[in-house]
Amino acid sequence: MPKIISLFRNIITFNAMQNKFQNKYRIPFARLQTWDYANNGAYFITICTQNREHFFGQIKNKEMRLSEIGKLAAQFWYEIPNHFPMVELGNFVVMPNHVHGILIIDNSQTSVETRLIASLQGGTGGFSGDKNPMICDSISKIVRWYKGRCSFEFRQINPNFGWQSRFHDHIIRNSKSFDTIQNYIEQNPLKWKEDTFYKL
Repeated sequence: MPKIISLFRNIITFNAMQNKFQNKYRIPFARLQTWDYANNGAYFITICTQNREHFFGQIKNKEMRLSEIGKLAAQFWYEIPNHFPMVELGNFVVMPNHVHGILIIDNSQTSVETRLIASLQGGTGGFSGDKNPMICDSISKIVRWYKGRCSFEFRQINPNFGWQSRFHDHIIRNSKSFDTIQNYIEQNPLKWKEDTFYKL
């Protein structure tokens, strides 16, 4: 837990930045414009199926019964750290038409070799977020990999499978919020009918 708390230090200036840019943008953006999503921190991610179709299984007796596709959705999520070593996983759940999970980015785990190569290339060289192909893997890049990996395999089972084009994210700002979201994810199947994404 102390490691998680230390990651929240990157978000100390978050509220000040948010106030500074409040009402500056008239068009709502999918991502927060004042935050680099490659930064160390904890992120609550929700990804929905297209039209909220129940591809992943059903809730029965307040328990999630995974379909074959649902089992793969869980498998590929747990594979994320294998492809993005700077990522640790918080709680995760597969629901009938969406997945909830916490992704924790900790770039202190970046390998010495990678940092050396990056320095020889001139550091970040003006790159930010997922624009740096050497060391910066952003939340968008991670989710893009996950959705792509899933889509390829899911469509072997059901050619009609599709994801919603975007995903929902929430920057977790402190340990209290982290614990609240962890509990929310864990209890999600018990409260399916109260879920924002509930659909018969």
